[in-house]
Amino acid sequence: MRKAHTPKSAAAHVSGVAKSGKRRNAGGIRGRVSADALSRRKKRRRICNREIPRVQIEDLWRITIVDKAVIYIHGKGGNAEEAIHYKPLFSNCDVIGLDYTAQFPWEAKEEFPLLFNSIYRNYKTVEVIANSIGAYFAINALSNQQIEKAYFISPVVDMERLIADMMIWANVTEDELKEKKEIQTTFGETLSWDYLCYARENPIIWEIPTHILYGEKDNLTAYGTIFEFVQRTNSTLSIMKNGEHWFHTDEQMKFLDEWIIKSSK
Repeated sequence: MRKAHTPKSAAAHVSGVAKSGKRRNAGGIRGRVSADALSRRKKRRRICNREIPRVQIEDLWRITIVDKAVIYIHGKGGNAEEAIHYKPLFSNCDVIGLDYTAQFPWEAKEEFPLLFNSIYRNYKTVEVIANSIGAYFAINALSNQQIEKAYFISPVVDMERLIADMMIWANVTEDELKEKKEIQTTFGETLSWDYLCYARENPIIWEIPTHILYGEKDNLTAYGTIFEFVQRTNSTLSIMKNGEHWFHTDEQMKFLDEWIIKSSK
């Protein structure tokens, strides 16, 4: 019977396995050891460099690093997104815009403490930046809250006086306002009898350390009014020459930023 032909290379391979029970080529024991070692190294790398979901990293950073929040309270016609401007000025804090709906101080007195406490419970300390009537709402609604420091930009600090001034500008007497309850002015404001009564019945009490920025040409709050508030509350006062009630030009915003940086130290 004729023997089956086996190629020389194949015969050598079979013979080698038969004699030693192990493959002797480059893919033999040495190859398997290298593969196993590589596998173990990869496993160690996976354990040491295990990827943590991004949300967990952010939460860990928040828990261990960020213990202060800065709450921004916008003025009339503003919005909570304005808080973005202040984030670079407080790089080690969370800056959060207060997204409120209140239009009157009695509404703010109900809404603000709820919003404030929902933020405060996540931090050790909270500071407040408030603009224009947002400052008045804060004074009216948050005077009893645990606020470490406040920054007021063109704050309305005497609402009764402001309403009285507007009545003069509109040539409206107190008796007329009392009778009609509300009077629309030509300069876009609505005079309210209820608002005037509320301001009279709820005088300002504010004992939180406060820094105030005031524009020399503020057309809503007279210098005497702001100075009296500063004296009564032991606040600091910075005045921008030729500054307006609304800080919005590049020059004004630069002055505002430098004021906050200095005041926050």
